[in-house]
Amino acid sequence: MSSALGIDVGGTGIKGARVDLATGELLSDRVKIATPEGAHPPDVLDVVQNIVSTLEHTGNEPIGVCFPAVVTHGRTRSASNVSQEWLDFPADDYLTEELGQTIRMVNDADAAGFAEATLGAAHGVDGLVILTTLGTGIGSAFLMDGVLVPNSELGLLEIDGELAEKRAANSAREREGLSFEEWATRLTRFYTHVETLFSPELFVVGGGVSSSHDKFFPLVQARTPLVPARFLNNSGIIGSALLATRPGD
Repeated sequence: MSSALGIDVGGTGIKGARVDLATGELLSDRVKIATPEGAHPPDVLDVVQNIVSTLEHTGNEPIGVCFPAVVTHGRTRSASNVSQEWLDFPADDYLTEELGQTIRMVNDADAAGFAEATLGAAHGVDGLVILTTLGTGIGSAFLMDGVLVPNSELGLLEIDGELAEKRAANSAREREGLSFEEWATRLTRFYTHVETLFSPELFVVGGGVSSSHDKFFPLVQARTPLVPARFLNNSGIIGSALLATRPGD
C-alpha cells in the first residue's frame, strides 16, 4: 500500500488530499472546503464525502480523518469550536457506516504530531517533543522518543485566569488585530508556562500561520527551541493518512 487519503477537519476549514505514505508528499491537489456553520455531524460528513469524491477515491485506499477533539476508542469526547453534538459521539462507527469502509478518527494535533515524528521536524529527536498547532484554537501533541502520547489539550490550560487558546491562538491575533510583536508576548507566556510544566527538548509549531514563522519565532522568548512543522498546515492531512494504515485502540 503506497497511498492513503487524509482529511483534516478544522474549526474554519476541512482539507483533504492523497498522501504518499513513504514520504508524506501530497499526490493530489489539496481540496479545502469551509467548515459548515455549527459543524454538526451530518454537515461535516457531507463535506468529507465531497472531498473523498473530489479526490476520486475508488475504495482501495485507507481514509484517515482528524478532528479537533479528544478521541478515545473511536468516540469524540470533547467539542472545541464545533457542535456539542460531537460530545461522546461514536465517530468511527458513524463515518465507517456512511463512507462504506473502515475509518479511524484521531485528534487533529495528534495526527500532525505523528506526521512530524514519522517524517518531519520531530523525526529522530530524543526526549519529549511538543507539537502545537496555532489556528482556531491551540492543539497539542506529545511525542516521547518519537512515540505519540495522545489527547493532550494544552490549549485548555488556564493561564492568568483565561484559557490559553482564547488569548494565544492565531484566531485571537486575527480577531483582536494584534501585531506579531503583541501576539509574541502572549505566545511567550504560553510557551514558558508549558516549559515549566514539561521541560521539552523541542517545540514544533504547526497550523497555517507556521508558514510565517519568521515573523514571530524570533520574538518568542522561550528557552526551548521552536521550529516550524516540516509539513506546515498539511501535517494533519499527512498524519491522518499515515494513522489510517495502523490499528486503532
